[in-house]
Amino acid sequence: MKKTDIPFSEYINEWLYGNDGYYTKYKNIGKKGDFYTAVSASKFFGGTIAKHIISLVDDGFLTKDGIVCEIGAHHGYFLADIIEFIYTLRPKLLKTLKFVIVERFDELEVKQIEYLKDSFGDAISLTHFKSLDELRCKSAFFIANEIFDAFACELYFKGKTARVDAHNIEFDIENDWVTSKAKKYHKSMGEIAVGYEEFALSMAKSCEKFEFMSFDYGEMQARPDFSIRVYENHKVTAFFDKDIKRDELYKNSDITYDVTFEHVKDAYEEAGVKFVEIKAQMVALVDMGILELLEILKDNAETKIYEQELQKAKMLIMPDFLGERFKMIKFRKDNSYIYDKNIAGLKL
Repeated sequence: MKKTDIPFSEYINEWLYGNDGYYTKYKNIGKKGDFYTAVSASKFFGGTIAKHIISLVDDGFLTKDGIVCEIGAHHGYFLADIIEFIYTLRPKLLKTLKFVIVERFDELEVKQIEYLKDSFGDAISLTHFKSLDELRCKSAFFIANEIFDAFACELYFKGKTARVDAHNIEFDIENDWVTSKAKKYHKSMGEIAVGYEEFALSMAKSCEKFEFMSFDYGEMQARPDFSIRVYENHKVTAFFDKDIKRDELYKNSDITYDVTFEHVKDAYEEAGVKFVEIKAQMVALVDMGILELLEILKDNAETKIYEQELQKAKMLIMPDFLGERFKMIKFRKDNSYIYDKNIAGLKL
């Protein structure tokens, strides 16, 4: 390759996380941002997770003094919603649970600390870590919203991996690792995520016993084509659109792709963490009790407030918005898993 050429994974990593990268600075999400998330749609997303956390404590899986950790918390709204509903449903737990955010960017960490301090004062214990490698605990619940679509990826097309030169894409690199993943997931073209394996192993080593839940868009099996696209002011542009101006969009817009959940599953199982289930977001939220929470609101709030929150919550579970396209994937590790450096993973 020429000096100006870089693998696509480096290009997208720089776009999102390099100097002045898209995710390194605070961005509005929702109506005034580039895209919507479940967090921006309704507080009952975090509320439903809070209800689930309480059930984990009641079942004895999560200790009362365990950790609730969000990975990549943006402004802190999601964790704040979770805390607010824990306070409403089981206030005593706020005195014992420890809240953690894994956030690598200083500017976002400051925003999160300020927001949670303004929201809860000294009522909660909050700690920040730059990465999962810094965290060591015995009992935890990990939550992440739209994290796996934000990993760097390589682009693969009929046996070749992409390189980038001045925002132009060329498929002419031989990459055995990418090719092996493409064959494993039956892809002749598309995105191959980079970093799932390291992320899963870091989480597996961070805690003796945990449940990890994540929400993202994609399918269990890989798509047979390219899904990579750019979001700007709620306008979606396919990355290979003939009219796209990559140089103008670079670092100023979100770039993302559909998650192959089978790859996520394999990464965690290779790290010795048990795959529990994958469900459509609407099914997962209903199973965890979002409708029961709305009934509680109906019985205790004015009709106008209830109807407003109901309409927002519908965005989470309606098939034509976030309910079907987004999936919940869940994993568990208990303390019978022991790290073994000889196999670079975890074993029973």
